[in-house]
Amino acid sequence: MEGQVEEKSNQYKQNEISAIEILGNPNYLAMAYGGYRYKTRDIEPTIEELKEDLKILQAMNIKVLKTFNVHFDEASNLLKVIRELKTEDEGFEMYIMLGAWINCENAWSDVEPNHEKEDVVANTAEIKRAVELANQYPDIVKIIAVGNEAMVHWATSYYVQPEIILKWVNHLQDLKKNNKLPKDLWITSSDNFASWGGGDATYHLPALDELIEVVDFVSMHTYPYLDTYHRPEFWGIKKNEQALPEVERIEMAVQRAQKFAETQYAAVADYVNRIDVDKPIHIGETGWATVSNGNFGSNGSKATDEYKQALYYKEISAWTTAENISCFYFEAFDEPWKDSLNVAGAENHFGLFTVDGQAKYALWDLVDQGVFDGLTRNGHPITKSYGGDLAILLNAVDMPAENNLITSGF
Repeated sequence: MEGQVEEKSNQYKQNEISAIEILGNPNYLAMAYGGYRYKTRDIEPTIEELKEDLKILQAMNIKVLKTFNVHFDEASNLLKVIRELKTEDEGFEMYIMLGAWINCENAWSDVEPNHEKEDVVANTAEIKRAVELANQYPDIVKIIAVGNEAMVHWATSYYVQPEIILKWVNHLQDLKKNNKLPKDLWITSSDNFASWGGGDATYHLPALDELIEVVDFVSMHTYPYLDTYHRPEFWGIKKNEQALPEVERIEMAVQRAQKFAETQYAAVADYVNRIDVDKPIHIGETGWATVSNGNFGSNGSKATDEYKQALYYKEISAWTTAENISCFYFEAFDEPWKDSLNVAGAENHFGLFTVDGQAKYALWDLVDQGVFDGLTRNGHPITKSYGGDLAILLNAVDMPAENNLITSGF
C-alpha cells in the first residue's frame, strides 16, 4: 500500500496542489454535485452525462465538487470522468470532497433507529471504498468527509452520536500517518451548524470537542432558506419597509437571510475557537430552492422562487469570497429523486440549473456572456429559464409577510 500511494502521488502532476491551498481560495469555487436526472437513483448518470455536467461546471469556473456517498457508482464514475477530461484537456481542473455516508443501526428500515450504535457493516464498507478511491485518484480527491448531516438530531432516520464520526475520522487520520492515504488529504465531517456546536447545548459533548481537534477543518451547513419557516425571526418585511418598491423589499429580506447565515457561522466559530483557535471553518452546504408547494412556498414562508435564489446566491458568494471561506453551494442541478412522490417538493429544486439544462435566474448573466455556448444537458442547449423574460419571472415571486419580530441585528 505504501508504494502504491507514493507511485500514484508522483504519477499525476496536479497532485501538487492540496486541500490547504484549495480551501478558502477564491480561484477554486466550490459546488455540491449530484447528477441524477430521474425520480430514482436506480438510474445513475452515464459517463457521457457526467461529462456534460462537468463541462458546464468548468465553464462556471467551478473547480471543487462535493459528493455525498460512495455506495452508488456515481462517485467512482465521476472520478473516472474527471481523469478522462484531464487527459483530453490539459486545462481541465477539478477536485473532489468525497463524501462517505454514515448511518446509525437500523437506519432507513421498519425497525426503530438506534442512534447510540452505528451500522457497522455499511459504514465500514463506505469508509473502505472512500479510502480506495482516494488512493486511486490522489490528484483529484483532496478531502474525505465522514458523514453528511450525520450528527444533527433532526436526521431521525439515520443520525449517529459524534463518537461514531470521531472513530472514523481517527481511523482515516491514522491511515495518513501510516502512509496508507496521501499525507495532504484533508479529513472532515460535513454537518449542520448545530452539530458543530453553533446551536443547542445538547450538542456540546466531549466527543464533539475531540472531533473538532482531529478534523483538518470544520465543514458546516447553514440554510436560512429552511429557517424562513422553522426559525423566522429574521425573515419577512419590516413595518418601516412597506412603502418601498416590491423589489427592494425582497432584496432586503434576502440580505437579512444571508446575515442570518453569518450569525450561524459566527456561532460555530465561537464554539470551535474555544477548542482550537486555528481550526479552519468552511461552509459545506448552503442553498435556496426555487419551487415549493410546502412550508416554504406560497402557503408557507413565501421564500421560494428563482429571484430570491439569485439574490441569496449573489449575497452568500460575495460574503464567503471576501472572507476567504470556501462555500460548497447546494447545488448545481435539480435532482428529482429527492422528493420523488412530490414533483413540486423543495428538495427537488435547489439546483442552479433545471434537469434539462435551463439556467435559472442566478445564471442568466452567464448565458448572456456566452459562457455556455456549445454546451448541452440531456441534449438541450443551455438557455434561460422563463424564456429569459424577467417580467414573467417576477410575476411568480411572492412577497414575504410583514414580520414585527425581526430584530435590529438583522
